[in-house]
Amino acid sequence: MINWLDFKSIKRTVKLESVLRHYHVELRQSGKSQYRGCCPIHRGQGREAFHVNLARNLFHCFACDAGGTVLDFVAAMEGCSLVEAARKLQAMTCSSDPWKSTPNGKELVTKRRRAPLPLNFTLTGIDCSHPYLARRGITQKTAVEFGVGFYAGPGLMHGRLVIPVHNADGELVAYCGRSVDQTQPRYRLPSGFTKSEILFNMHRVTAGMENSVVVVEGFFDCMKVHQAGIRSVVGLMGSALYAPQRQALLERFRHIILMLDGDPTGRKASVVISQQLRPHCHVRVVLLPDGVQPDQLPAEEIGSVLQPSPNDD
Repeated sequence: MINWLDFKSIKRTVKLESVLRHYHVELRQSGKSQYRGCCPIHRGQGREAFHVNLARNLFHCFACDAGGTVLDFVAAMEGCSLVEAARKLQAMTCSSDPWKSTPNGKELVTKRRRAPLPLNFTLTGIDCSHPYLARRGITQKTAVEFGVGFYAGPGLMHGRLVIPVHNADGELVAYCGRSVDQTQPRYRLPSGFTKSEILFNMHRVTAGMENSVVVVEGFFDCMKVHQAGIRSVVGLMGSALYAPQRQALLERFRHIILMLDGDPTGRKASVVISQQLRPHCHVRVVLLPDGVQPDQLPAEEIGSVLQPSPNDD
């Protein structure tokens, strides 16, 4: 018996919001029922090219010209016909899964955030030869290149190792202060700084021509990998990959190598982040030994573990 496909009913009952959530698409609100962001279909340039109207259940990309209903979206994402897309949607609608929204489901739309504004000052008198840097395996040459060093001047960062943070355009947006003794907090960030909007070292990476990038957790991980000769490396400044960070990666790179810490948090984050990225690009996960962080590895070992292997994910 052939199952009847009611296209009109599917387009009416299956909400585009639920389908976008299923494909892990996150957008920014631009008006009532209007959302926009990076196109998940062609994954090209243009952070605002992909437009969605949830009230009308329609989408359109002004870059690749894809557009239409939930059926058109699934067909484009799956590379299948409209009939096959309808079957997929019908099967999901009849199952307990959910192309449907649930009160506790993950929100489609990220809250509007304000990107950190460039600072109108720079700190001076930074000591790039402080012993703490050598203890962390950072050479003075690398410290000077990154502008990292001990700050003895007045203010929030007094008595801390300061790490300049830039946006993707190379504008200085914050200083992070790292304690060099037992003073708490271990890391101090200025009030209002939104680290989820920034990838540490992205401005240096985008200046190159690489189509792949290594993603690590911390500042020192990033500097140590860079120091080992792998210049295409960015830091999450944590163990989570937020929507603006993910979008920045997908707009720029086709191959992403995750080398997070070898602890339970890093292991879990590797699984979660790789699942978020794999529908959109090639992902390789480098698993470090238990309890080991990238900045604890010697340069030659960093180069070795980042070499492609036939058994890599």
